Amino acid sequence: MKQEHAIPSEWLPFLSGGGTMGAMMRSHDWSASPLGHPRTWPQALRTVVGLMLNSKFPMFVAWGPELGFLYNDSYVSVLGGKHPASLGMRFHDIWAEIWDDVHPLIVRALKGEASYMDRLPLLMNRHGYDEQTWFRFSYSPVRDEGGTVAGMFCACVEMTGEVLAERYREEENQRLVTLFEQAPGIIAVLRGPNHVFELTNRSYLQLIGHRQLVGKPAREALPEVAGQGFFELLDQVYRTGEPFVGHAEPLRVQRDPDAPLEERFIDFVYQPIRGPKGEVEGIFVEGSDVTVRKRVEDELRAANHHKDQFLAMLAHELRNPLAPITTAAQLLQRGTLDPAAVKRASDIIARQAEHMTSLVNDLMDVSRVTRGLVTIENEKLDVHELAAEAIEQVRPLLDARRHALSAEISSEPLHVEGDRTRLIQVLSNILNNAAKYTAPGGRIALRALPDGGEVLIAVRDNGQGIDPQVLPYIFDLFTQAERTPDRSQGGLGIGLALVKSLAALHGGRVEAHSEGLGKGSEFVVRLPRLAEQPGPGISPAADLPAAGRAARVLIVDDNADAAQMLATLLEMHGHAVSVEYDGKGGLVRARGERPEVALLDIGLPDIDGHELARKLRAMPEMRGAILVALTGYGQVEDQQRAHDAGFDHHMVKPADLSRLLALLAGVRAHQA
Repeated sequence: MKQEHAIPSEWLPFLSGGGTMGAMMRSHDWSASPLGHPRTWPQALRTVVGLMLNSKFPMFVAWGPELGFLYNDSYVSVLGGKHPASLGMRFHDIWAEIWDDVHPLIVRALKGEASYMDRLPLLMNRHGYDEQTWFRFSYSPVRDEGGTVAGMFCACVEMTGEVLAERYREEENQRLVTLFEQAPGIIAVLRGPNHVFELTNRSYLQLIGHRQLVGKPAREALPEVAGQGFFELLDQVYRTGEPFVGHAEPLRVQRDPDAPLEERFIDFVYQPIRGPKGEVEGIFVEGSDVTVRKRVEDELRAANHHKDQFLAMLAHELRNPLAPITTAAQLLQRGTLDPAAVKRASDIIARQAEHMTSLVNDLMDVSRVTRGLVTIENEKLDVHELAAEAIEQVRPLLDARRHALSAEISSEPLHVEGDRTRLIQVLSNILNNAAKYTAPGGRIALRALPDGGEVLIAVRDNGQGIDPQVLPYIFDLFTQAERTPDRSQGGLGIGLALVKSLAALHGGRVEAHSEGLGKGSEFVVRLPRLAEQPGPGISPAADLPAAGRAARVLIVDDNADAAQMLATLLEMHGHAVSVEYDGKGGLVRARGERPEVALLDIGLPDIDGHELARKLRAMPEMRGAILVALTGYGQVEDQQRAHDAGFDHHMVKPADLSRLLALLAGVRAHQA
C-alpha cells in the first residue's frame, strides 16, 4: 500500500484506536473494493466497524450487495494466510471453499433473521491446504439509517482445538473402556453401603452369567450368593476400609436362569475406594476365575496320590514273588535238598519269575500305549477265533480257581478289523480280571453278538463287584479296587487301562457295569463290525471307491477333533469332504457346495441337528442328498426322531467306518 492513501485518524474517528486493522483500513487502497472509500461509508457501517475494531472478540462485517469484507485484529488468526489480502474483498471470494455451508445462513441474516451455530464443521483452506475446523458463531443482520438490511455481522470463536481435545479424551476414554471390557480378569465397581453395581466387565459377566447388574445392589443382583460369605466381606471392607484378598474361594452361582447352582473358584481382591476426605465410598473388585486351575491342581493332587498308591502297590507286587524266590534260592544254596525238594524249589523260582515278567510286560505295554508307540497291524479277524484264543490263555487261572465258564457266541459271522495279538490281549485281560476278582468256584459268562454296526463282547461274573465310588474311574491308569485277603493274585491296576486304550485304537470302546459290592460285574467291549464281503481277507484298498467316483461329503459337528478325524478317514478313502462346526456354517456350505451326503451331529451349539436337517431338506441345492444323523444317542426313540426330521440314516458315534464307506459307495454309484 502506498503512503499517500493514508487517512488521518482525526478525519475518520471511527477508525482510530482500532489496532492493526484500524491502521490498515486507514492506509488501504480502497479503489478496487466494492465498499468504496471509508469517507463514503454510511453511518451504520461506521458504527459497526468502530465497535468491531475495539473488540477483543473475533468479528467481521460484510456490507452491501457484494458483501465487502471487514474484520478486526482478533479475526486475523481465523483467516490465516488469507490475511491481509482479504481486507475489503467480497465475502464469496475469501471463503469460496465454505460458501455452500454458510451461504444459507447469510441469506437468513440479509432477510433480517439472526442465526447461531455451535461447533459447525467447516473444511477451510487458509494455510495452503484443506483442514477440518469447527466454529461457534452468530450471523446478525445490520440495518442502514433507513432500517433496511444492508449487511451482516458475525462474532465467532474457533472451537477446533477444543473439539479435537474432546475427541482425543473420548478416544482415550473409549480405549480405557475397551481395556476394561477386554481385561481377562473380573472387574467390578460397587458404590455405597449397599454395594450398588456401577461398572462390570465382560469377564465378570461370564463368571456370574449374563444378567442386568448396573444400578442394582449386590444382594438384589446376586441373590443366590447369599449365605456364602461374600456380602459379609463387602460389608466388612466398606466398614473398616481394610482390603480383603481371597484365594481359590468357592463361589456358587446360577449362570443361567433355569440352571442349577454351578461351583466356580475365584482369586479376588476387595479394595476400598476412598473419597476426597478419605471416607470409603465404594469397593473395587478385581480377580480371576481360577476354576480350571483349581480343577487341574486337584487332578494333579489326585494323580500324585494315584502315583503314590501305584508305587506302594508295585513294591507290594514285586515283593510277593521275591519272597518265595529268595527262600527257594537260600534252600538251594544249602545243598542238602533231595531231588524232589530241588524240583519244588526250582518250580517256585520259575513260576514266580514268570509272574514278575508278566508284571514288567504290563508296565512296558502301558508305557508304549500312553506314549502312542503301539502300532496296529490290521487284518480281518473272526471274533469266534479271538474269543477261543483268549479263553485258552486264561484257562489255567480259571481251572486253578475252579471257575465255571460259559460262552455264548452268535452263530452269525462276526468279523472285525484289527490286530490279532492286541484284541486277544483285550479279551484275556477282561477274563483274567473276572477270574481274579471272583471267589473260587465262581461263574463267568462270555457273550459275543452283533449289535447294529458293532460287535458286542461281554464278560459277566458273580464276583465281588465294584464299589460305586470306584466305578467311574475303573479304566483310569493305576486305579484298583480295595484288595481282599483272598486275592493273592493282586495286580498293578493297569490291565483295564490297557483294555480301554487298545479298544480305542481299534475304533471301539469299553464299559463297566456293577450293581455294587458283592453283586458281580460286567465288562462290555464294542468294536466296529465289518460288513460281510465275498472273498478272503480285507485289504486296505478294498473300501476305496473307483477312480473318479469320490462323493461330496459335508460333516457338521461342533467336536472339532472328531469332525477332523472323520474327515481325514473319508479323504483317505478318496472322498471330497468339507467340515463345519455349527448349523449356520453348515447351511452356508451346503448352499455353496451342494454335497451329496451330509453327516450331521445332533447336539450343535446354535441349532440342533434335527432342525438343521429340516432346513437342508427345504433347500433346492440339497434335493436328492443323503442326510445321516451322527450322534451319541442310539435309542429307538432317537432313531425315530431322526427319521421324522428327514434323516435317511442314523449312526451312533463312533461311526461304523465300513458301513459309512459302503453308504458313500452306494450313493456315488447311484449318482453315476
